[in-house]
Amino acid sequence: MSDSKPPVVVDLTWEGELRFTATADTLRLTLDSGSKAGPAPMQLLAFGIAGCMAMDIVHILRKGRHDLRGLAAHLVGRRADDPPRRFLAVELRFEVAGPVPLEQVERAIALSRDTYCSVWQSMRQDIDFRVTAKVV
Repeated sequence: MSDSKPPVVVDLTWEGELRFTATADTLRLTLDSGSKAGPAPMQLLAFGIAGCMAMDIVHILRKGRHDLRGLAAHLVGRRADDPPRRFLAVELRFEVAGPVPLEQVERAIALSRDTYCSVWQSMRQDIDFRVTAKVV
């Protein structure tokens, strides 16, 4: 028996203009290029990067038995002016609540970025990607 992850399967149905209904298993959301009825694809990508790393960091810190009381993430992605308007730079800031040593937070960030975050690892590696953290 294989331990490999199953493939990610999503389906899109065009709803008019530049809006689509997206489904994955039982999940459903609206994608909207204008960011009115739902997030635009680049916003979803930003959610994916921030969410992937945040989940890794929480997992790593809790596994290390740190008294993590909260975590917030703030991502700013700078995009190219011309098509394909990809991310050129991403700044991701984490605020960790609780008596967690900053060195442990930085270690968790490094592990996520360099080893575990499948979203980041799936992107072009020439993007200027800066991650910072503070413990509050």
